[in-house]
Amino acid sequence: MLYSKTTAAQKRIDLRAALATGELLRFPGAFNPVSAKLIEDKGFEGVYISGAVIAADLGLPDIGLTTLSEVAGRGQQIARMTDLPALIDADTGFGEPMNVARTVQTLEDAGVAGLHIEDQVNPKRCGHLDGKAVVDLETSTKRIRAAVDARRDPNLLIMARTDIRAVDGLRAAIDRAKALVDAGADAIFPEAMADLSEFEAVRKAVDVPILANMTEFGKSELFSTQQLADIGVNIVIYPVSLLRLAMGAAERGLDALVAEGSLGSQVPQMQTRARLYELLDYEAYNAFDTSVFNFQVPEGR
Repeated sequence: MLYSKTTAAQKRIDLRAALATGELLRFPGAFNPVSAKLIEDKGFEGVYISGAVIAADLGLPDIGLTTLSEVAGRGQQIARMTDLPALIDADTGFGEPMNVARTVQTLEDAGVAGLHIEDQVNPKRCGHLDGKAVVDLETSTKRIRAAVDARRDPNLLIMARTDIRAVDGLRAAIDRAKALVDAGADAIFPEAMADLSEFEAVRKAVDVPILANMTEFGKSELFSTQQLADIGVNIVIYPVSLLRLAMGAAERGLDALVAEGSLGSQVPQMQTRARLYELLDYEAYNAFDTSVFNFQVPEGR
């Protein structure tokens, strides 16, 4: 009932322990708090909170327009609704090293288990678009050192994302990844790898966990979990997938309403009232206080 019974500190411990197994952890992107509950219900290992999704939810493109308070607020809303560890996109850290430090502590307070900070020039852009620019090595490592120094819980996962592959090639991405690990990064997110061999090259180059971004319509092929596990990838994210599925369904529904004058044809595709109430755990609220919920939902509705 209400929020997760697992503390943020325990979720961070759990994430570290899961990463230590070497097994591939699957983190679908939650586009709102109830979708995080669905991700947990389906048996996934974690929840991802995408900066692109937060921006889209606000009706904005993913070009660095969101603020720290907006990201932290949404992150807290999602992270507190699930016992799973949440990994959040912290973009470039929202400024210079001191801003990065504040970002880390703010997101730590929001209850996430980990965050990643990238090496794009601020303001950033979507990692799978052309025309990206990255900061120099000194600036990128300063961001990570500031993040590591700022965290109060040593189990908070500080992940470094590098976008340099699209700018200077794979060799530069490997060199940057190594430098970010030396700066204190607990994990590496090599963005927009061209193929599976490039993920494998990064995997062999560093001795910390690496993440693969399986985003649709991007630079990387949508590799299977088995393919990624076989080369030693530790975390795979599907950042915008659930939002795309939901918005696709919403658009088809609105088209049907315009064309047919009713949503009757779409009802079989909808989540039922009963299933939604199951995810929201109405029965637990009923047990707590029958004045809050004291009715039965008909089966199948």
